[in-house]
Amino acid sequence: MPNNLLAGKVGIISGALNEHSIAWKVAQRAHAEGARFVLTNAPLAMRMGEINKLSEECNAPIIPADATSTEELEALFSGAQEKLGGKIDFVLHSIGMSANIRKKKHYGELDYKFFQQTIDVSAMSFHKMMAVAEKQDAMNEWGSIVALSYIAAQRAFLDYTDMTQAKAMLESIARSYGQRFGKLKKVRVNTVSQSPTKTTAGTGITGFDAFYNFADMMSPLGNAPAEACADYCISLFSDLTRYVTMQNLMHDGGFSTTGISAEIVDVMTKAAGAQE
Repeated sequence: MPNNLLAGKVGIISGALNEHSIAWKVAQRAHAEGARFVLTNAPLAMRMGEINKLSEECNAPIIPADATSTEELEALFSGAQEKLGGKIDFVLHSIGMSANIRKKKHYGELDYKFFQQTIDVSAMSFHKMMAVAEKQDAMNEWGSIVALSYIAAQRAFLDYTDMTQAKAMLESIARSYGQRFGKLKKVRVNTVSQSPTKTTAGTGITGFDAFYNFADMMSPLGNAPAEACADYCISLFSDLTRYVTMQNLMHDGGFSTTGISAEIVDVMTKAAGAQE
């Protein structure tokens, strides 16, 4: 039920590809909570997705931008301020891509040009986005910037390959820029480490169903759905979390702090019994 948590606030939401995207859900919730915002994505992603449908639903203008290009990010932030009539209150960075994963390359066989591209798109773009916002003085005081992460930044997961390093770098950038932006403008910067989620990007990972089912059995509350992640992001954009910054916030149903669950024990016991 909407509570007008973002009434009067304006922002930028990146990465909404289709209705399965977390960014798509965030945009819908932000609209319901009274925010106005600009939608953005890379031109190629826009051709593949359905962002025009979301734009109409939320009455949100679209400004295409390749997040690896400083020049296009400059146009994004200046254009967003022009369209929204002032400085920005919140930004969602929901950007990630690995050609190594798409091409199903194992960790020992990574293409290093693809690896560099993964880092540039999935992590360095976060730094570029905030650096542009700082240079343009585009953020209002007590603004909020959130990027989406995954627990593979802290743990090794098969077939997540170079995205593991990208997420670790993303979280590190949030801490470093969070310190800087907090001092400069009281802007807070956080990452949200979300459960495995059935997005277009997530389901493209080899063995995703196993990832998903294992996490669901391990988590006392089960996997957090995209809609719940959107709710959490909205809370971080709101004034209710003014003093939360430089954090990697686990939104995973308890997966990250569970050693083993009864469900996993049961599966392992049955598997052992079947082998006897």
